[in-house]
Amino acid sequence: MSFWRALLGRSKPTAPDLDALFGLPSAAVTLRAAAGFRPTGTGSVAFRATEGAAFADLERDITALLDAGDGPPVDQVTDDYGYTWLVVRSHDPAGAEGEVTDPDITGLVTDLHAVNSTLEANGYGPSLLCSLVGFTDGTRSLGLVYLYKRGTFYPFAPTGDGRHRDNALELQLEAAVGDDLPLERDRSRWFPVYGAPGL
Repeated sequence: MSFWRALLGRSKPTAPDLDALFGLPSAAVTLRAAAGFRPTGTGSVAFRATEGAAFADLERDITALLDAGDGPPVDQVTDDYGYTWLVVRSHDPAGAEGEVTDPDITGLVTDLHAVNSTLEANGYGPSLLCSLVGFTDGTRSLGLVYLYKRGTFYPFAPTGDGRHRDNALELQLEAAVGDDLPLERDRSRWFPVYGAPGL
């Protein structure tokens, strides 16, 4: 820490660590065991799109890359705040006939990592807001949200009406996945992502 940062009481911001996304499969196992939440197989990356042909070409390239092969299509949604969300769906794993299997969260996380790292490598890291992976226990929804600029996660649990959040559930799940993911300790940064695509 520099002299001026120490004098002014400022700390250096945490650098993004996209490899932290690879902790999500472990967190998914923990969520299922601790609270009965299973992955929905859907995730998304939110970013502020910039003007210009270069960024539009990059968006098309990312979408084409993820759409390649037999994978499910990638959806692009713009929210009310002007953020673009690329919504990614996992490949359904092949299970025995009649067997209920969880979606392929490892493949989903790999795709989300690819979107983030491609934007970052092309100089658009400052445009990245967050990534989200959806979970459900059959009646309630949960999103594990990765804050790109902080390199941390937090749980977001909207209530059924979609306009409020279940704070008690969020705190319970924060405690459950604390060993699996780097969590955001400043709860004022746990911003609500009501209606986020992929949730």
